[in-house]
Amino acid sequence: MPEPVNQWWARRQFSRGRAVPYEVGTYRAGWAAYPELIRQYHPELNHGIVLSQIPLAADVFLCWECAVGHRFAATPTEQRERPGQVRRRSAWCPECSALARPQPVVLGEARALPRKPRRPAPALCATTPDLPTGSAFVSECAPKPASAVEGRLRTELGAVIDFDPAVNAVKVSRPFFRHTEVWPDIVFPELRVALEYDTVGRHGLEHVGKRQDADLRKDRALRAAGWEVIRIRTGKLEPLGPHDLALSSVSAKSIARIIDELRAIRGALFVDAYLR
Repeated sequence: MPEPVNQWWARRQFSRGRAVPYEVGTYRAGWAAYPELIRQYHPELNHGIVLSQIPLAADVFLCWECAVGHRFAATPTEQRERPGQVRRRSAWCPECSALARPQPVVLGEARALPRKPRRPAPALCATTPDLPTGSAFVSECAPKPASAVEGRLRTELGAVIDFDPAVNAVKVSRPFFRHTEVWPDIVFPELRVALEYDTVGRHGLEHVGKRQDADLRKDRALRAAGWEVIRIRTGKLEPLGPHDLALSSVSAKSIARIIDELRAIRGALFVDAYLR
């Protein structure tokens, strides 16, 4: 059961036999992927214990304060998993999130609201072509590039290695959000390697919490289809897979590291045959 932070800290002092069980900065790298949580955490609300002294999976209640001023208690795991499908900053605060949801209006005398019928499972998209699992193709459902940096990365890679930038989808065997296809940021069909460019976004909502779970599902679907995945992880995001690269920017050095990782996956002889 989660316990208050002062009790948790005292128990850690006893079990580890130290006045300071975790030094300041011990978990800084892990928390760096959650800039909004860093802004919400205040040591003075948590008995002077700073966030970098608390493990990300600690079963402890911490006090948080959002930008509006709402204070609430939540464990580190609850906070890290809070952003779901909502792309707004209020998703990090339960009170802001509740206020942002439309409330039902009941006219006349108070009465119990009728129970909403259970929604049927959404049907699969019918536009995915009937192709063998693992086939790469051009999908009309694929979203547009999310950032200018992603487009620049595609252009600079195209100057070094031969691939079709129009190909944007891979056929998978199991449904992924109503589709039997996934849309990597960059697709290398001949090498059967997908490249993803990950940032936390302006409000620190992207590729963290439940969105990270969706990234892992996507990676599993690709690997089950015979593909491998390279994720470019920026903004202190931790690697998710064996071939992920932590890069701060797109540069000639970054392109060289991606090519080297392609060689590590498919072999230098095969990859070099596609170099320009």
